[in-house]
Amino acid sequence: MKTLFANRDYRLLFIGQSASHLGDQFQLIALPWLVLSLTHDPLQLGAVLAVAGIPRALLMLVGGAIADRHSPRTIMLASDAARFAMTIALAAMILTGQAQLWMVYLLALGFGIVSGFFMPAAEAMVPRLLDKNELEGGNAAMMGSNQLASFIGPVLAGLIIAAFGAGADVAGTHAASLAGIGVAFAVDAFSFAASALALAFMRHIPAANADARTHPLVDLAEGARYTWSSAHLRTMIIAIGVANFLVMGPMFVGLPVIAQSRLTGGAAAYGAIMAAAGVGSLAGMLAAGSLPKPSGRLFAWFASALFASFGIALGALGVVHATWIAASLMFVTGLGNGYIAVIAMTSIQRATTEQFMGRVMSFVMLAMVGLAPVSQAISGAVIRISPIALFGGAGLGFFLLAAWTATVSDVWKFDDGHREDIVIAASTRLAAESV
Repeated sequence: MKTLFANRDYRLLFIGQSASHLGDQFQLIALPWLVLSLTHDPLQLGAVLAVAGIPRALLMLVGGAIADRHSPRTIMLASDAARFAMTIALAAMILTGQAQLWMVYLLALGFGIVSGFFMPAAEAMVPRLLDKNELEGGNAAMMGSNQLASFIGPVLAGLIIAAFGAGADVAGTHAASLAGIGVAFAVDAFSFAASALALAFMRHIPAANADARTHPLVDLAEGARYTWSSAHLRTMIIAIGVANFLVMGPMFVGLPVIAQSRLTGGAAAYGAIMAAAGVGSLAGMLAAGSLPKPSGRLFAWFASALFASFGIALGALGVVHATWIAASLMFVTGLGNGYIAVIAMTSIQRATTEQFMGRVMSFVMLAMVGLAPVSQAISGAVIRISPIALFGGAGLGFFLLAAWTATVSDVWKFDDGHREDIVIAASTRLAAESV
């Protein structure tokens, strides 16, 4: 681990992204609380998240091709500058009592567009800065920092929002905690400034595929063929996509609604629950970075068992009335998620050649967040019927995912020979197409 932080560029990336991740947690709590304060409607919350998620999903694959053609550092730097401007503007509107729902939708749309380019570039950075044998440690440190922020950030954000809970009139509607929400968005804005500053001090990271003369959509199609031709990559990405579809809506729409309507403490309770998930994920990621790497078959069965446990935890969240029980369930879920995330991401990066890294990472990011707007919009509608229906349905989905992953265990391989097979196949295809 010491050698990782001896690398100046990785150290700067780590510092900047750690600050940004901490700010993200403030927005994670502030955004749903702002929407619910303005509208008291979970369907509106799902719609706001969908407005952010749809352009992000549509642009992410193109963003992956762009990340291979241009410096990922430059893309990240421009993205941070744009998000700082948008977030500080909304914070100012909230703190001056001028916030309206359309402003929230505009912020969500802007973030969705920018994130479509930022996320593939960010995921392509670590393998560009580190040797292959450093990837587990590098990914574990970066993800661990993210999860540490997931523990600290929601607690601080929840306490700030609750502390400024005297209320205010916004757009003719009485809404509690708006001053605290404005402060939380301001913290998020300055975290983007800190990230941009760290990126500015890094050396220039050249593009991996700068000499490409084909259209970006042609690059995208080639990246899709490269990814889909590998049973290993294909299975991993499908499993990631389904799992995130099942959890994104219940976590970011269902849990705020439960915290506001059922749990004592409101925003502080929601922050505590999300913090518990962050602590669990951090512990899981540290375990993945320090324990011996499992074999492919063992990991497949372990992943299936984890998915089944996720199903139990989500189903139970539909009926809990105590914050500590909900937090305990999210801690256990986070623990398994953190472990599997590091192993899966490292496996995918090692199985991918550098010239395809941005595009493959864009497919991974699409699997992680691409279906989120659909999940969140559906969750906003279903929870109006019943929290049990929302969380119980998600739990059943995880049981089905566990059953499927148990049947495809032969493609969950982590050996270097698999990577060489992919390289040879891709090179043969490229040569054939150039004739």
